[in-house]
Amino acid sequence: MSPAVRGLALAALLVLSRDWGCAQAAGTSGARKPSVVLILTDDQDVCLGGMTPLKKTSALIAEMGISFSNAYVPSALCCPSRASILTGKYPHNHHVVNNTLEGNCSSKSWQKIQEPYTFPALLKSMCGYQTFFAGKYLNEYGAEDAGGIGHVPPGWSFWYALEKNSKYYNYTLSVNGKARRHGENYSADYLTDVLANMSLDFLDYKSNFEPFFMMISTPAPHSPWIPAPQYKKSFQNVSAPRNGNFNIHGKDKHWLIRQAKTPMTNSSIQFLDDAFRKRWQTLLSVDDLIEKLVKKLELLGELDNTYIFYTSDNGFHTGQFSLPIDKRQLYEFDIKVPLLVRGPGIKPNQTNKMLVANIDLGPTILDIAGFDINKTQMDGMSLLPLLRGDKNVTWRSDVLIEYQGEGHNSSDPTCPALGPGVTHCFPDCVCEDSYNNTYACVRTLSTSWDLQYCEFDDREVFVEVYNLTADPHQLTNIAKTIDQEILEKMNYRLMMLQSCSGATCRTPGVFDPGYRFDPRLMFSHGIWAHKLSTRSL
Repeated sequence: MSPAVRGLALAALLVLSRDWGCAQAAGTSGARKPSVVLILTDDQDVCLGGMTPLKKTSALIAEMGISFSNAYVPSALCCPSRASILTGKYPHNHHVVNNTLEGNCSSKSWQKIQEPYTFPALLKSMCGYQTFFAGKYLNEYGAEDAGGIGHVPPGWSFWYALEKNSKYYNYTLSVNGKARRHGENYSADYLTDVLANMSLDFLDYKSNFEPFFMMISTPAPHSPWIPAPQYKKSFQNVSAPRNGNFNIHGKDKHWLIRQAKTPMTNSSIQFLDDAFRKRWQTLLSVDDLIEKLVKKLELLGELDNTYIFYTSDNGFHTGQFSLPIDKRQLYEFDIKVPLLVRGPGIKPNQTNKMLVANIDLGPTILDIAGFDINKTQMDGMSLLPLLRGDKNVTWRSDVLIEYQGEGHNSSDPTCPALGPGVTHCFPDCVCEDSYNNTYACVRTLSTSWDLQYCEFDDREVFVEVYNLTADPHQLTNIAKTIDQEILEKMNYRLMMLQSCSGATCRTPGVFDPGYRFDPRLMFSHGIWAHKLSTRSL
């Protein structure tokens, strides 16, 4: 046996020896398991035209596969949502509540308790996958108090992670635990392009004997919204959509929404229009990345055996209910995201209306790899039956949305009249968050109802309810007029979801045939017996 042949045999043996934890995924071509690519954008909405600039992405992923028209995030903020993707858990189970170390974002507690059980860690240790990460990980990654950029989370064969939050120039990457500083030279440093080049290099030099998982996490379209030079003049005539809830007063809503000044000042409108254009401009480089990636996979003969997922960590608003720009709110524009998938066995040009969430990504990718997801503690469901077009699939009718507001003990000097507890305030004294902007919602979608029920953890225990069939822009809070029995059932379901874990997060919702409601278990505002703020980290 020649040395070359002996080397090939040894490599194959090593793969077999590491692959004991995963069965061969059904319906796949060839001997090797499917590979998976996950592209994650930052703050990309779907309700306000966020996919419009991505013509190549739509052609290469959506038109070649499936688009989920009802994909949600369990928290409309970067770090909690990204933690949900990695763990397959709701925030009340992974305990990442905001973008700070104190909120468990990339903290030592997160590293010790959650990171060893993320789906990439299982892919690598149990399924023999090569794993590659490039881009923004968690907002506080690289903090000195949590190990700095020398910390490489378990589960990653190749690690190219951005220190802290999204940037386009003048940033530091952790390259397998070593610092690499980048400046402001477009050809060498523009982060979206750097991520594209790193991804192509990985595909060139990876092992051909093992399946691979790639997670590419772009800065776009997050602030500071710096487009590539060739795209700075794109979309000059584009403005933020003047949709049904743009620049109107959020009557009957939580006080934080009601405090927004209506109509907005001209300076605020000009600012958000400019931000909207720049967000689209930054996405054009993401579109280029997708094109390069798909072409490389095709050139290497990998495309037909690779699933490609495209999604965002949360949505975004630009002027809705007179809030200039941000996320964090419970409304569709902040919690609904794009989700596109192509891959083996997925028919082209499909749209799926099932209610899905980013907690489903981990279970889905593990299912693709042949791992028994019942052996995990994940709250989500595998999307694989939906991707394959299986008939008579039993699916959920509700998901949980939860957020813990941030705020300062001192008053904002630009907004003293609002008192302490507000944050993310604009010069015209409109604040995007507060400590008691803490809420949990049941988002329900069934054959008979398109409904959202939310409770706030404040002195009012304020309730917001929307019938999105009649009111898609969520203008009218029907909490005081909706049928009392439905209100009680939704309250009870919210309490159950707020305390769920693993399989109990997948029990029948209010409008599922198998739902059972015991009014004896009802108690007023039971959700807050399990408040996020009292959970230990």
